[in-house]
Amino acid sequence: MKNLLILIVAAALFLHFYPQPELEDWFTEQKKVVMETFTEATDTQVRLKSDIIYNELENQFDRFTDEEQAFLQEMTIDRKSVKSFFVTYCEGKQRSPNFHRDNQEKVCRKISQYSGLL
Repeated sequence: MKNLLILIVAAALFLHFYPQPELEDWFTEQKKVVMETFTEATDTQVRLKSDIIYNELENQFDRFTDEEQAFLQEMTIDRKSVKSFFVTYCEGKQRSPNFHRDNQEKVCRKISQYSGLL
C-alpha cells in the first residue's frame, strides 16, 4: 500500500513538473465526460420548454417574414438549438443571417427572459 502511494505521488510530481500534452488532453476529455455524466445524473429536469419561445412570439409574426418564422420554428424544436442560438447570436453579439436585426433583438430578448432555464 505504501509503495502504491509513493508511485501515485511520484507520477503526480512528474506530470506537474514535466507536463505531457497528450496526457493533459486525455485528462481534460475524461474530466468532461465525468462532468457530463454527473450533470445528467443530478439533473432536476427543470428546463426550458423550447417551444415556449415560439408560442410567445406568435402574436408578433406579422413583423416576421415567412423564412424567419420557419427558422424560428426549426430553432425552437429543442433546447440545445435555442441555447446554441442564444450563445452565438445574443451573447456573442453576432448578426444572424436568418433574422432581420429588429427581429433578432426580439428573439434574443425573449430567450434572455428564460436564459436561466437553458
